[in-house]
Amino acid sequence: MASALKSTSFLGRWLGLAGVSADENPRARLWAQRLEWPMLFMALWMLIAWYLSLMGDIHQLLHRLSDLLIWFFFLAETLLLTFLVDRRRVYLKRNWMNIVILVLGLPILWGDSSMAIVLRMLRVVLILSLLMPMSSTIHAILARNNLGTTLLISAIFVGLSGTFISVIDPAIDSPWEGIWWALVTVTTVGYGDVVPSSATGKFFATILILLGIGLLSLLTASFSVFFLSQEEEGVIDKEAELLKRVDRVASRLDRLEDSIARVLECQRQILKQQEAQKQDACEPPESDAKMVDVTKDQRS
Repeated sequence: MASALKSTSFLGRWLGLAGVSADENPRARLWAQRLEWPMLFMALWMLIAWYLSLMGDIHQLLHRLSDLLIWFFFLAETLLLTFLVDRRRVYLKRNWMNIVILVLGLPILWGDSSMAIVLRMLRVVLILSLLMPMSSTIHAILARNNLGTTLLISAIFVGLSGTFISVIDPAIDSPWEGIWWALVTVTTVGYGDVVPSSATGKFFATILILLGIGLLSLLTASFSVFFLSQEEEGVIDKEAELLKRVDRVASRLDRLEDSIARVLECQRQILKQQEAQKQDACEPPESDAKMVDVTKDQRS
């Protein structure tokens, strides 16, 4: 998408994680897009490392090295984009959280353990900042073909169904358990850990199963249309590029035809001039013609 850059929504600006603006130069937007996936992998690794550190399954030295790597990567990303953008002051103002993260992350460099609480909070903020670039991509996907609306309606449908089954069936104790059952039912997974026991609950489950098949088909169709539209856009772009090339070739051919027509016209004019010169060369001069006539008169 174009390109998927960091979200420039109100939330992103309020958090100081607005990223590169859409009206910046193409080079800055291109590098911001290139850095999305590495930053996403960094965020996933931070979550994994955090979990392993809480479980005690990761060496502290390895954890500290990963924190250093992430901090330096974040520093490089901030410096690179600040250098590439045209309005550096605006970029830093809209991404003030980058400066906060870099400053608060300095204790990582010398291993200061007295700021452990701050560093834990910093990891949460850093994970959020690393995941921010994907928000625009997700928004673009959900905005196409009403996919976001379809998912929202599906979530509301599952929530209402789960709440309703928890009211009418004694085997389901809470709405959360009912929502889990509704989600498993509409997706045709059927774990069987939560099952309605009453006749009313089973009747409602039958309706939900039939509706779930249609709902799942609708979601599948929405995703299929999204991917097909992506391919169609690629084909349309290629066709547009080919049409532009054909137009350029046609315009060149038109100019070539005009040039050839002018050359032929010049050649015709040159040939006419040469024929006229030949005719002038073949005809005797007027004085010579008069002398010939006088000589004939004298002889006669």
